[in-house]
Amino acid sequence: MSKDQRLRELLGRHAVLPIMTIRSEAAGLRVAESLLAGGLAIMEITLRTAEGAAAISAIRRRFPEMAIGAGTLLRPEDFDRAAAAGAQFGVSPGMDRPLAEAAAKSALPFLPGVQTASEVMTAVGHGFHTLKFYPARAAGGTAVLADFGNIFQRVMFVPTGKLTEADVPEYLALKNILCVGGSWVAPADRIAAEDWPAIRALAATAAGMARTTGRPGGGR
Repeated sequence: MSKDQRLRELLGRHAVLPIMTIRSEAAGLRVAESLLAGGLAIMEITLRTAEGAAAISAIRRRFPEMAIGAGTLLRPEDFDRAAAAGAQFGVSPGMDRPLAEAAAKSALPFLPGVQTASEVMTAVGHGFHTLKFYPARAAGGTAVLADFGNIFQRVMFVPTGKLTEADVPEYLALKNILCVGGSWVAPADRIAAEDWPAIRALAATAAGMARTTGRPGGGR
């Protein structure tokens, strides 16, 4: 199985990908526990904090059934940090040549960010056919992605960026959407308040969301 196929298998398990920034291992474990209790077995933890990588490692040890992506990979060395932490895939808001080359050498499947048709073409040229559309709302939302679906028929997208629960169904109705990323499943204020029942309830809502159209098959 190729790295792109592995990425699609992981992201295709649920219609929603929870994205969060974690500030302690303990909080990361409680969030993961709450997501699993609500029916979600995937999450993205950004590497924007020093605690992010440690939280990924702790969650992978405690909850091996949870698939975790390491987000905000900005430099080639971030792939080593993500892999050492135990992440199963990497995510970036964009992509440049050094990052693409590091991704090709890494064992981790990679979800690079794009906004424009030119950026999609560049990513495809580097061998990536599963892409993050970010920031989705500011970049044109479902109107742009619908056009991309007609042009880039082998590419699947994961839209993220200030999307809410109410936005999800509109994106899931598109045939080229693999899943929808969002921080609304585990909001920073609910994590700070240690309101785990609220996160569990939001996870259950997300787990109950379904695509309303068929999707193309796996990647190359």
